[in-house]
Amino acid sequence: MKFSSAALALALLSTIPARASDPQSLLAGPRQAVEQADYRASGHLVRVDASGKRTSYDIAIKARWFPGVLRVLAEISAPADARAHLLLEMRPTGQSSIRIAHPGDKAPVALPFDKWSDGPLGAGFSYEDFLEQEYFWPGQAALEPVRFGARDCDVLKSTPGAADKTQYAEVRTWLDHTIDFPVYVEKTLKAGGPVKEFTSYGLRHDGGIWSATQIEEKTRGQAGSTLLIINRGSPKANLKLGDFSPDLLTHF
Repeated sequence: MKFSSAALALALLSTIPARASDPQSLLAGPRQAVEQADYRASGHLVRVDASGKRTSYDIAIKARWFPGVLRVLAEISAPADARAHLLLEMRPTGQSSIRIAHPGDKAPVALPFDKWSDGPLGAGFSYEDFLEQEYFWPGQAALEPVRFGARDCDVLKSTPGAADKTQYAEVRTWLDHTIDFPVYVEKTLKAGGPVKEFTSYGLRHDGGIWSATQIEEKTRGQAGSTLLIINRGSPKANLKLGDFSPDLLTHF
């Protein structure tokens, strides 16, 4: 599971000698990670407000790549008044979709695109942030390599095409040069919106797959943060198409 304030980011980032980089070579690792996805994970989404108060939701996620589509099923199980199931489908063609159901619903409904920027705990960690569409957008450019903390990183700038359903104008990804894992990501909202910063912590290597145990989101210029904390999971879950049936969304 892939998944910092401005001051922290500036303190961590410093220019390192440039390496010749081709955007397609930088994309190979992240795209392969998406196209080989087959995992289960469970943990918490936590909102930390400006005063440090924490609001926590239990979440379970399963995801698998099927030919031409990444399917992600997210289940929010607690607190009781926040229970919801979501089925997210990401297609490299740009025709992604999100369906949602709450207890008592007879059928899931399509989440309107203007709600994609929401999330269980607000806009910090939005529903769209589970899709990882940016690696398949048509606009890709390799930027100057930099150092992020102790890590040498290649930087990829991704911009969507006209057909891509996204709230973002561009996404910049800092990929660890050795393991091709996104250790830091900046997502710029459209229409002059703020930049959302995602930092990965607790990297681990399990079954040949890199993942993070925690991803922290901070919106530049705003106090507080949102955390995705993974307590347990399986990187090779052997999921089937039936594990993502829309019918499952209404089973609580």
